[in-house]
Amino acid sequence: MNIAFLYNVRHHYNDSTDYKKQLERDFDDPVTTKWQIHHLKRLGFNVIPVEANEKAYFKLFRLRSKIDLVFNVAEGIYGKDRELQMPAILEMLQIPYTGSSPLTHAFSLNKAKAKEIFLANNIPTTDFQTINEPNFTLKKTLKFPLIVKPVAEGSSMGITNNSVVYDLAGLKKQVKKILNVFNEPALVEPFLEGREFSIAMLGNPPEILPIIESNHKILPKKYLPLDSYEVKWFFEEEGHSDYLICPAKIDKKLKNKLKKICYQVWDSLNVEDWCRIDIRCDKNENPYVLEINSPSGIAPPEVTMTSYFPLAARTAGIDYKNLLNKIIKTALKRYK
Repeated sequence: MNIAFLYNVRHHYNDSTDYKKQLERDFDDPVTTKWQIHHLKRLGFNVIPVEANEKAYFKLFRLRSKIDLVFNVAEGIYGKDRELQMPAILEMLQIPYTGSSPLTHAFSLNKAKAKEIFLANNIPTTDFQTINEPNFTLKKTLKFPLIVKPVAEGSSMGITNNSVVYDLAGLKKQVKKILNVFNEPALVEPFLEGREFSIAMLGNPPEILPIIESNHKILPKKYLPLDSYEVKWFFEEEGHSDYLICPAKIDKKLKNKLKKICYQVWDSLNVEDWCRIDIRCDKNENPYVLEINSPSGIAPPEVTMTSYFPLAARTAGIDYKNLLNKIIKTALKRYK
C-alpha cells in the first residue's frame, strides 16, 4: 500500500520568546519527520514523503494514481486559512487522506470562528473579541485580567507571560504586537484561573483517550500558570515528567462534563478521524473550550515524550506505530 506522508518542516531554528522567531514553530523538525516516516515503513507501507510547500500540488498530481492514502500532518504555508490548503488540494485531486475536511481545518485554525460555532451550539466557551486594528474599543462585557492571542496560530505561538494583561494600556501594547508580528487579528478573552486539560479523540465515532492535565502548580515563579510558548517549548522539554499528568486526576462529574463537551465539539465541526481539544476551567471548575487542534501534533517518542496525542495514546496502551496504524485504518474505513 502506498502512503503519501504530507508534512511541513522547519527551516529556521531560532528557539526564542521573540515572536518574530516563532513563525515556523508549527512545523516539525526534520528529525520528527524522519522518525514518522520510519514508523510508517515499519508498518509495511511504501512511504512517499511530500513536503507541503508550493510544489506539493505538482508532486501529488503526478503521483495521484499511485497513492492509496495520504497521511496528512501538514500545517500549510502562508495565509490565514493555511491548514485547509492541503486537504482542499487532495479533495480536488480525489486522493483519500487522513483527518478532517478543508472546512473543519479552517475553523480549527481560526479560534474566533470556532468559538462562534461553539456558542451557536451551546458549547461552553468564553466571551471574546476579535481586534483588527490598534485603535479599538474594548467590549464592556470583557473584564481584566484578559489574555491576548493571535487568532489563527498553533503550538502556543504568540502566547507568553506578556499575553496576560491587567489593564487597558497592557492590552493595547499586546494587541499591537500581535497585529504587527503575525499580520492577523488578535483574539482577546478572559484569563481563566482554573485547571487546564488536553483531550485526544480518535476514531469514527470517536473514542476519548486518557485526559491530560497541565500541572501548573510545579511551574517556577517566572512562568504564569498557562501553557505558554515558554512553558511548552522550554520547561516541558527540560524533562519535567510530572508536568503533564495523564490520566488526569479528576472526579467523575468533571470527567463527564469534559467528555460531553468534546463530543459536542466533534459534532459541531464535523471532525473526522482524530483531533485534540484544549479546555480550561474557571476557579469554580466550570470548563470552557479554548481551541481544537486538527491536525494535532504527533511527534514520535524518539524525539520527545511530551507530544500530547502520543502521550494520551501510550497511556491507553497504544504505542506510536499502532497509533499511526489506527489513524490510517480509521480513514480507510471512511473511504470504503
